[in-house]
Amino acid sequence: MKHDPINKTDTVGDFIAHYLAEIGVSTIFGVISIHNMPILDAVARQGRIRFVPARGEAGAMNMADAYARVSGGLGVCMTSTGTAAGNAAGAQAEALTAGSRVLHITTQVDLGYADRDRAAIHDVPRQPEMLRGVSKKVHRMWDANGAVGALTAAVSDALSAPSGPVSLEIPVDVQRAPAAQMASVHAPVAVAPVAAQSAVEEMAKLITRAKRPLVWLGGGARGAAEQARELMRRGVGVVTSTNGRGVVSEEEAANLGAFNMGPDAAELFASCDLMLVVGSRLRGNETRNNKMPLPRPLLQVDADAAQGGRNYPVDVFAHGDAADTLRRLLDLLPEQLETDAGLRFDIARLRAQAEGRLRDQLGPYSVVAEAINSAVGAGGNAWVRDVTISNSTFGNRYVRLSDPRQGVHALGGGIGQGVAMGIGAALASPGPKAITLLGDGGTMLGLAEMITAVDENAPLVYVLMNDQAYGVIENIQDAQYDSRRHYSKVAVPEFGAFCGSIGMPHVKVGDVDDFEPALQKALKADGPRLIEVDMCAIGPFAEAFAGPPAGAAGKKE
Repeated sequence: MKHDPINKTDTVGDFIAHYLAEIGVSTIFGVISIHNMPILDAVARQGRIRFVPARGEAGAMNMADAYARVSGGLGVCMTSTGTAAGNAAGAQAEALTAGSRVLHITTQVDLGYADRDRAAIHDVPRQPEMLRGVSKKVHRMWDANGAVGALTAAVSDALSAPSGPVSLEIPVDVQRAPAAQMASVHAPVAVAPVAAQSAVEEMAKLITRAKRPLVWLGGGARGAAEQARELMRRGVGVVTSTNGRGVVSEEEAANLGAFNMGPDAAELFASCDLMLVVGSRLRGNETRNNKMPLPRPLLQVDADAAQGGRNYPVDVFAHGDAADTLRRLLDLLPEQLETDAGLRFDIARLRAQAEGRLRDQLGPYSVVAEAINSAVGAGGNAWVRDVTISNSTFGNRYVRLSDPRQGVHALGGGIGQGVAMGIGAALASPGPKAITLLGDGGTMLGLAEMITAVDENAPLVYVLMNDQAYGVIENIQDAQYDSRRHYSKVAVPEFGAFCGSIGMPHVKVGDVDDFEPALQKALKADGPRLIEVDMCAIGPFAEAFAGPPAGAAGKKE
């Protein structure tokens, strides 16, 4: 999209707001500060972008991350310099783990004082080094002339494969500087690596000969849903990482989903004669710390060249974009592979077995899992999860996804991010609401952002599983430390009173049979709602979960 340059009297801050709106940014999450006021004042005056004022920078980053995952576009987070940028670092590490397309616009002290340790207010002399630890790349806007280049470089890096959060430092005096003769705006085009044709041809030959081939889809395959579905249609079975769920609908019989590490997966893998891994790092917590035997030959496609063979030795590696590589691979494959007709049936059988085993482990909470599964499937609602026992058991596997953008979870394993992630997902959700699963312990870290949810009237339902403790820690202590439960009990507020104080409707469920009616009512209502599941009243899971990869009661699955 091309527009005339902005007025000569405008500032760089005006140009930044203009640029972001022109490339399609509709929402920014952040915290206002003296150091980013020139930009946010311009955002407000221009009136083209919604600014969501988070209660803290960590929450803003989690919101932008979830927004990017669900929208499929660019999430934008704005923080101040120094401590404020540091506040966002943990949440940005999560975005880096997930490869989220996030632009972190942070600030710097006046350019003349930056990097010089002159004790300017909010100055952190080694801020770029801090940002590099949690960013795909770090840029700085040095002057007005370079504004369009710095913005374009930062956005292009965030969107280009392998995608990830990019930090852009903008000194406050540069924000205030006259815009001068600013350039017209053109949205950056994402750049992706192109796999060698010889690698694609070798893969095609091996897949054509296979009788029981599987494709393992990771988060890097989210943009290749059409091609992945076509591979399945031609006779390839599907298994996914947690971050690759929904690339192929989990309602498909030939998709094992994220039941990727249990005895059912082991049985399937042992029966197969090829695996193609697309956009997945084969993380330790999904492969029994890389000890899970995988089919051979093992083929890998990844946009990050450094991932080739990192966790498992591979027979063929193609460094390329997932969608482009699979599209070219399909061009070389027959319309229907001569694969074992029983492969699809075996996958469906093994998934049904895995789901049945999980229901048995959940005990009374299978009712909760099934109600959420029905709501996500029927309504296309986003399904957001913090790290909690309920997610590690049923949230990451049992609740079926039909689209990769439905699923958002704390991939890096840090608790307390779900409250804010639910807001970002809700504001981008293709479905009517974002259903967000929380634990009481983690909720304490992000509790203030529930006020943001109310202020923004975010269309979401929080499902808070309250066991008055760090439940998984207690289970690990029981399994490995002779039940010495040190430091795992947590005091939490009376959530009904808290919700009443911020204007968020709340209902407490002490009987699992009351959960589905409460969920349906919340989904039909306007704005955010919180359903508190009283686990102390309902009782424990049928089988204790003591954390991956050990599985229930500390034993290998």
